[in-house]
Amino acid sequence: MTLAQHLATIDLLCSWEFPVEHGRSGTGTGGPGYHIAELATSDDFWEDDGTRRQETEDRFDADRDGLSELLSGRWGSPQRFSLASLFARSADGEDIPEPWSSLSSHVPDVHLWQEGTHGRWVALGVSQWDGELPFQLLAVVTDIDVP
Repeated sequence: MTLAQHLATIDLLCSWEFPVEHGRSGTGTGGPGYHIAELATSDDFWEDDGTRRQETEDRFDADRDGLSELLSGRWGSPQRFSLASLFARSADGEDIPEPWSSLSSHVPDVHLWQEGTHGRWVALGVSQWDGELPFQLLAVVTDIDVP
């Protein structure tokens, strides 16, 4: 997908109603108060010496940054928000609301805006669950404030 297609997906998510229950959607996952779109997914890295993984990580970071620049033209500079503290709080037993709880387990940080039309939060992040698993460029649209 191109950056223009990613922007179109984010625009759709900003206008869609939120699902009543947690589950899969045509773009990724969703639940009460949020949509998570899987904008791009890499191959896995089971047979990699580390070089391809680093190149892929750099490419996904560059794609996030390029998309972030386009969104900044709409909503201003993003807040850059580390999810590490949410992950630690969740590990300590605090109840962190979705989508922030699950994101914090595999996305280290997000670029975050509050879009103007619907007042929803829009976040971009790069996910990787484990060193051998694929990277994903994720877009999150939610009306749930960051805890």
